[in-house]
Amino acid sequence: MSKFSLFMKANKETRPNKKYAPTSSLKDQNGKPVEWEFRRITSKENEELRDSCTYDVQVKGKPNLYRQKVNTAKYIAKMIAKSTIYPDLYDEELQDSYGVKTPEELIYAMVDDAGEYQDFSVWMQEFQGFGKGLDDLVEEAKN
Repeated sequence: MSKFSLFMKANKETRPNKKYAPTSSLKDQNGKPVEWEFRRITSKENEELRDSCTYDVQVKGKPNLYRQKVNTAKYIAKMIAKSTIYPDLYDEELQDSYGVKTPEELIYAMVDDAGEYQDFSVWMQEFQGFGKGLDDLVEEAKN
């Protein structure tokens, strides 16, 4: 038996897809909000998404000195688009019905209630494994 047998891919647990109804404005024939299906993104996919939403900002008063900033709203929309299995956000007919051209714009059009979108964003981050940070846990422990 290998000293790494516990780390072999065959022993790696696969995480199931999940369903969630991000908006109450899209209902099935029974009047129930339509559930969408989502998959987990990989660490590599997450890095690519984050990199695509990162840009340089010049530090005030320091010519030639920049710091990186992530456009969080863009990053979360891209994460949702990358994670969504159903509905197919890349479907041209679906995009055309909302008058949009990208999956991210489609998400905003389909989940157009600000509160629902905020709840959806929080749910997605938790589903992808982004829980409370260490600072949040320390503050929670203090209270």
